[in-house]
Parts: sequence; structure tokens; C-alpha cells
Amino acid sequence: THRTFYIYFDDVRLENLKIYINEKGLRILDNNKDLIPAFNTRVTFELKPLNEEKTLVYCHFLEYLKGKRLSDSSIASYGGFIVEFLRFTETKPVDDLDETDVRYYIEWAVKTLNYAVSTHRQMVSAFKHFAYFYPACSINIDHIFMPKKDRKLPIVLSIKEVLLIIQKTKNLKHRTIIAMLYGSGLRVGELIHLKLSDFDFNRKQLHIKNAKGRKDRYTTIAESIFPLLKNYHNTYNPKNFFVENPKGGKYSPESIRAFLRKSTKAAGITKTVTPHTLRHSYATHMLEQGTDIRYIQELLGHSRPETTMIYTHVTRKDLQQIRSPLDTALKKLSLQDNSNKNLL
Repeated sequence: THRTFYIYFDDVRLENLKIYINEKGLRILDNNKDLIPAFNTRVTFELKPLNEEKTLVYCHFLEYLKGKRLSDSSIASYGGFIVEFLRFTETKPVDDLDETDVRYYIEWAVKTLNYAVSTHRQMVSAFKHFAYFYPACSINIDHIFMPKKDRKLPIVLSIKEVLLIIQKTKNLKHRTIIAMLYGSGLRVGELIHLKLSDFDFNRKQLHIKNAKGRKDRYTTIAESIFPLLKNYHNTYNPKNFFVENPKGGKYSPESIRAFLRKSTKAAGITKTVTPHTLRHSYATHMLEQGTDIRYIQELLGHSRPETTMIYTHVTRKDLQQIRSPLDTALKKLSLQDNSNKNLL
């Protein structure tokens, strides 16, 4: 997409690439700028490259994570924190690293990179894996503080707002993607991995394979978007994946987020809307329509019912029946004699 090559990041590999390029008589532009891993491109900072010992430990740590069958995103996240930590501790031997070094790194990372609480928790999880993988170090994971989870309620759109976003989306492929994200309650990663063979229109079911937690599940296809799906298929004629980029590969989640922001703005909606907002809205609207929460849990692919229970805090089915004491007081006044008219 960006006419670039990607290499798996480590300092030794990067130095070898620079040597190779120089040997071929080529020149690196902006060579004085230190290259940093892609997971931290938001902030510019300088950390010294890994030495050979730490590079070896880091590479073996990645193999350890792969052996635990963690997802690619988890490996990238945990590996990113550990390589950053190893660079932060500079030349200090890995065997001498302890929880004080971890605390200094976390304090620096939270302050410098403005990490959220969820990212902070991911860092601590990464160090738990690392301490178990490399017991020769002096890191006592029990002495590392794990912050509590935020109790934030999800942003939910009204059904009218969802329909308005779909209406304002003029591109047929983009409109189909938004309708599928909401109509089936999909994660954006699940949608871009959907294949044509995953659709069962006779049973109105969608087979979600290898979703979060390596779980398969079935979810529903909204019957009302069948004509939209047929129109999309006839127009774009995808070969393998349900949504494909112009070259036939998987569609980019960044592209989906970008056009969803444009459609939201065109609809005049000021809420922050992401693909996951549509999934939250799907679950909330199902609950408001009276669908049993156990079925919603199955449709969303949640492992624990507690995860699905968050939507009971945002549903308006019961809240709409509760009257404010201000409404009650004014209603009583309106039923009394005319002397209260001025007050009203």
C-alpha cells in the first residue's frame, strides 16, 4: 500500500541492513535519525540500540511467545514492551535486571508516551511473561504494581444514528462494511478475515473462524441487507475474501476507521465512532429489544458473561421508565390551583 518493505525489528538486523545497503553503493536518507519500532511512532525519543546479549534474549523471548500460541497482536505488543525495556536499561546485563528497573521503565513510559491504563496493564502482563521466560533475571513480578481496570461505559449510537451513518456513506463497499459491522456485531478484525465461504444465506448465518481467543462461532446475517450484499458482490466480484483491497488481498482496518470517521462527520454526529462502537450498539439494541443476554454473549463470542453484562449499564429499556424527581415535582404543581402558574 505504501510502496515500502517491512522487516522484523531488532537492532542487530537493522545494523546488518544498513551495512548491506552501504555495500551496494546506496545511500540512506536521514541516516542520523534513530529508527524505532512501529509500535511507538507517536512520540520521538532516543534509546540506545540493543547489544548482542540483549538481542539474543529478545529473539528467544519472541520464540517463547510463539510457542505459547499467543496471537500475532499479543506477540507484537509484549515483544514491543520488552525490547523497549531492554533498550531503556542500556548496557546493564539482563541477569542483573530487577523490579526497580521495571518500575523506572514503567514510570518513564507512562510519563513520556502517555500510555493509558489498559496499556499499562499490558506492560505488566508482558513482564510477567518475561520473568517466567527468563528466571535468571532478578525481576520479582509480585512487586510490580498492576493498576485497576477503568470502569468506562461503551459509547453507543441510537438506531437512528446508525441508519444515518449508513445513509451518508455513498461508496457501496463502505456502506456494505458498515452495515455488516452493525448488523452482525462483528469486530473489525473478524470482518476483514471473512471469506465468501463463511456465508450461509439459507440459514442466515455467518461462520466466524478463529476469532479472539481462537474461538469459532456463528452469528446472524441481517436479512434486510441481503439486497445490499448482492449488489456489492455483483459490483466488486470479490474472489476470496468478502472485502478485498484493489489487489485482491485483505482490506485494511485503518481504511475502515478512516471512512467511518468521514461518514460520521457527514451525518453530523459528534460522538467518537469506531468500528467497535457499531458492535457496542448492536449488543445494546439487542438487549433493549428483549434478547436474552446469554444469546447475546454467544453472538458476540464473549468467553465470560461478565463481559456482556456491561451492556446492561447502558441499555435504556428500564432507564426510560424512571422519572426524575424534578419531573414529578413539576407535574404535582401543575395539578394544583392557578397560584402556582408563576412558579411554573
